Amino acid sequence: MTTVQQARQALGQQLRDLRNDAGLSGRQLAVMAGWPPSKVSKIEYGKQMPTEDDIRAWCSHADTVSRVPELIATLRNVDAAYLDWRRALGGGIRREQKKIHSIESETRLIRGYDPALIPGLLHTPDYAAAIFRQVSEFNETPADTDEAVAARMDRQQQYLYGGDRRVHYLINETALYTTVGDTDVMLGQLDRLLTAMALPRVLLGIVPLASPYLVSPTNFVIYDERVVMAEGITAALTITSPREIAIYGKAFRLLAEQSVTGEPARALIRKALETRVS
Repeated sequence: MTTVQQARQALGQQLRDLRNDAGLSGRQLAVMAGWPPSKVSKIEYGKQMPTEDDIRAWCSHADTVSRVPELIATLRNVDAAYLDWRRALGGGIRREQKKIHSIESETRLIRGYDPALIPGLLHTPDYAAAIFRQVSEFNETPADTDEAVAARMDRQQQYLYGGDRRVHYLINETALYTTVGDTDVMLGQLDRLLTAMALPRVLLGIVPLASPYLVSPTNFVIYDERVVMAEGITAALTITSPREIAIYGKAFRLLAEQSVTGEPARALIRKALETRVS
């Protein structure tokens, strides 16, 4: 899903599948629920959003009451799920950092995957600053780099060095070679990865270059089993549907199985460091 309309259509498709599986026509369902005949088709094609009561009635008549919690979660997520970067970052990156902090503060296990960059909680200040400057420039949004970096470093202190949260990050080996800032920034960041791997709450897995294709390479973070945040070029998605969260969980497990950790991962990082200094 990349737009609100696509999300509405996806929800409508799920409801249409339930109706068809129950052997009901749109008119039959409308009569059973006491709705105007056109309401069913409007909902199914994303032209009208159902209410939570509509979903309960739909599932009741289609004999799929067990799907109600999942579909209501999807409904609540639709309009909140898609937030374009120009709007999200209009008040500066620091404000977006606060939003992430509010989710992390209620999370015990953070699982994240990034195919091209180092995850935020493992950034050095210089690496974070270089990313924030590029994000602000690309999206033509206010640059509050110093404040945003300070907010990110504060999150690191809270979640990597305090409390009982666990962090499991996966990156592609290519992330070790994507130049953010300059060579000095990358040397500091790669060294930071080696240090972070020694932290008791951090598990870093690296998916080697020659690994077979299993999952589309898009970055995402899973907060417990409650929320997934995924980023695209134009927007960020906040996902709360249990069905979709389970799919991201499956993707993470497949990538984790491909990854190397511990000394093999350190060897890949040291190899990338040697490339920078040779």
